[in-house]
Amino acid sequence: MNKIDFHVHVTPPDISKNWEKYAEKEPYFGLLSQSPRNKFIDAAGVLAALDEAGFDRAVIFGFAFRDMGLCRYVNDYVIEQVKQFPGRFTGFMSVAPGSGEELEAEIDRCHSAGLCGVGELFPAGQGFEIDDNKAMSVLAGSCRERGLPVLIHVNEPVGHEYPGKTNTSLRSIERFIENSPGLVIVLAHWGGGLLFYEAMPEIREKCANVYYDTAAMPFLYDSCMYRAAAALGLTDKIIFGSDFPLLPPSRYLDALAASGMSDEQQELILGGTAQRLLNCR
Repeated sequence: MNKIDFHVHVTPPDISKNWEKYAEKEPYFGLLSQSPRNKFIDAAGVLAALDEAGFDRAVIFGFAFRDMGLCRYVNDYVIEQVKQFPGRFTGFMSVAPGSGEELEAEIDRCHSAGLCGVGELFPAGQGFEIDDNKAMSVLAGSCRERGLPVLIHVNEPVGHEYPGKTNTSLRSIERFIENSPGLVIVLAHWGGGLLFYEAMPEIREKCANVYYDTAAMPFLYDSCMYRAAAALGLTDKIIFGSDFPLLPPSRYLDALAASGMSDEQQELILGGTAQRLLNCR
């Protein structure tokens, strides 16, 4: 079984060096870039972190800007790295859902270049309403037709504040799921807790194609989350994601090993389920 980190951010070196210039035009990028916990990393840094933690592959993506031109730019970097390291990287594309005709063209371009997913999208940060069916129909339809999973930033509605914690509600995420039948959706950061509501039969039914990644877990939850997911029968819907470079993948392994989950359950989380979702050429 290949170990896969499903949630890794990469940044072109010139954006890393000149982030203040980009932050002037992209408020959400500026907010996250100014955080003392924020770091920038290039593809070489990702490879080093994977090797340190014993991971085989990472799903990499650039920052999801509001401006589609910047999305295209970071997508070009991801495409280049995937071509250079096809055995180590799987690429997702960054897009601006409100960009009209440009959106489907960019999805088609990136898919033709070998990228096999979309994300991580930031509804509040990119200024779109995720539960607006008309606005999101092009994204959902284009990804569904091509078999592309969509990774979406979701945060828990309670608890401590931090840069990037937004007011996008779980109800709006639920509406997006309702409006996008057949679309494979991965909700970052344990789905902001939406997975707990899969104990409700109607939510379990709606979320048949919804998965949850573990990104930023050490900052949010303790290891009982793994046992809670298992108790809900959701082990096969939990996907390992580190949110590197915010946290290295190695930071998660002790908690997972101490979770009491079986080897088979851990293998699903560490790569088995991700491998099934990644419909790459």
